[in-house]
Amino acid sequence: MTQQITIVDVSPRDGLQIEANTVSTEHKAELIHKLTEAGIQKVEAASFVHPKRVPQMADAETLLEQISTNKQVQPIALIPNQKGFMRASHFPNLELNWAASATEAFSDKNLGMTIDKNFEMFTEVAKEAKMSGMEICFSIAVSFGCPYEGHVAEEKVLQLVEKAVQAGADRIGIADTIGIATPDEVDRLFQKVFKAAKDTKVSFHIHDTRGFGAANAYAAYTAGVRTFETAVSGIGGCPFAPGSAGNLATEDLVYLFERMGVHTGVDIHKLFEAADFAAELVSKKPLGRIRHLDRTRTIKEMME
Repeated sequence: MTQQITIVDVSPRDGLQIEANTVSTEHKAELIHKLTEAGIQKVEAASFVHPKRVPQMADAETLLEQISTNKQVQPIALIPNQKGFMRASHFPNLELNWAASATEAFSDKNLGMTIDKNFEMFTEVAKEAKMSGMEICFSIAVSFGCPYEGHVAEEKVLQLVEKAVQAGADRIGIADTIGIATPDEVDRLFQKVFKAAKDTKVSFHIHDTRGFGAANAYAAYTAGVRTFETAVSGIGGCPFAPGSAGNLATEDLVYLFERMGVHTGVDIHKLFEAADFAAELVSKKPLGRIRHLDRTRTIKEMME
């Protein structure tokens, strides 16, 4: 396996959004700097949501202005509606991540609207994004299971994929929001998603609630996925998804693929530094497993 993958580290957004104690803008910018120093080129930095809904993301504009001089990073911001897009549109180099849902219950809890209303908004925003030269990803939350409705039929996800492609999505994001998927389910769904997405890029957002994150990443890779969304130190969780845990640790994903001979472009030792910093920010024991190994050794030496 000699393919290269792209890693989108979501720790500044998904990793911190659930934290009760506010993380300063300066510390968020420093985390992003440490990630890019390690070789992570795409970072989901912020979310343009109402500050009362997610207080941790209230500094979105300030943060994006602070990191604007960091030419190593492609910043990404989550947007839930047209107001979010209007705020994001002031940053022309920003990549957009549109929040959608595979179930009505989660769409209501997370976005405060129906699936149809959400997609109607996306259609309009996608047109405006194209005119502004901005790329937009259509991310489908709870694609494998919902905390309110339980099992999610593949047909629901595939219908949204087809509609999003027709509406002009540049990327389709499939999210295991509550970390409930198993490798066979991941392989089966992505095989179908690629057919529905045609030539549109596809990515996988991975939570590690049940410890299947790495196995699911491998299953997605064998199905054809080459873009993965993870969070350094395994931090994070969705405030509107009861029982969800952190994301798959970026350092674990890097170790997995480098061991497989798949190029990530990431210096794992510098990534460990970012992982330590992220853990300090949230004052929690990090979930990443690889960081607890002898970190003076290279990945090749760790294999011996």
